[in-house]
Amino acid sequence: MPPTLRLPRADGTLASYTLSGRAAITPPTGPITSRIGMAAVHVVADPVAAINPTLDVALDWDATLCYRHYVWSLGLAVAEAMDTSQRGMGFDWPTARELIRRSVAEARTVRGAVLASGAGTDQLAPGASVTLADVEAAYEEQCSFIEGAGGRIILMASRALAACARGPEDYEKVYARILAQVSEPVIIHWLGDMFDPALAGYWGSLDLDRATETLLGIVHEYAARIDGVKISLLDQRREIAMRARFPKGVRMYTGDDFDYPTTIRGDGQRASDALLGIFDVIAPAASAALHALDAGDVARFEAILAPTLTLSRHVFGAPTRFYKTGVVFAAYLNGHQAHFRMVGGLESARSVVHVSEQLVLMDRAGLLRDPDLAAERMRRVLALAGVD
Repeated sequence: MPPTLRLPRADGTLASYTLSGRAAITPPTGPITSRIGMAAVHVVADPVAAINPTLDVALDWDATLCYRHYVWSLGLAVAEAMDTSQRGMGFDWPTARELIRRSVAEARTVRGAVLASGAGTDQLAPGASVTLADVEAAYEEQCSFIEGAGGRIILMASRALAACARGPEDYEKVYARILAQVSEPVIIHWLGDMFDPALAGYWGSLDLDRATETLLGIVHEYAARIDGVKISLLDQRREIAMRARFPKGVRMYTGDDFDYPTTIRGDGQRASDALLGIFDVIAPAASAALHALDAGDVARFEAILAPTLTLSRHVFGAPTRFYKTGVVFAAYLNGHQAHFRMVGGLESARSVVHVSEQLVLMDRAGLLRDPDLAAERMRRVLALAGVD
């Protein structure tokens, strides 16, 4: 008999909810061929490390790397050390550097494993004294480390650049310098201010149309050095319009956690690949859906992803930057880690009402691997919040 829980609601009452007992999604095995599906993955904090958790970082390396193996086993690629791993929200560059080194080494042990890692400028503290030269040097340091370790680069947006750039020409200068130096084509990431308020006005303008033109200019000039662009603006129409203007060979990696089925499916002429934080949460469904697309079964692709979209819109609801809490909560419910603790104590960034609703939506989407385990772990979270 499926377990029943008493879950808190927004009006302050408790409501009984019986898990559906729906069988968890089990994707086919083998590689995915029709699209690139990258999961931007989380990190597992060490809950018993003797540190100040709001200031210091300590990871459970075994659990962190084990999760990457799980994602690879589903045929998905891994986007490492991105904002999903809390870059810029408690996860520092020295620890990210070690994570990248270990993950690149692990990827070499897995046949067909695909891994790309985030290069940013987060060793710089934005301030009045930071110059464009400082930003360039910071990017160069991180890119050099990733390529030196044998990894591929995702060129992340820079808070320091957003703070010191005076206009589009400064972005053009910095990106031109970095792209001229990379050994292999990179993925450029445009992260919107709903994910990080410090990135408002990226590409030199608060006007998104003007910002888009600046980025498109860079993409066309350096197309040979760009594998693709990841757009995280939660703006489906802008993504579709922008990918239609990309030069041949440059991919659009959707970062639209509000409407990824549409952008991945495509319009008959162009389609987006995926580099999504929600793929961490829905990895089995993402894999199964992409395998269905490989087989030409668009109806099954859409049927698998439809209930995950409601879940994703909840996990990425405002304030969107706290979506990482939902990502780790899902991993905890599904037994990928033994605790619900996060770098920087970010497990407290969502209310118990919010995570209760997430449990329900995961259940309805067939994303609870073991309903009894999920119920037991949910009871622990509820008890900590004083809910009997």
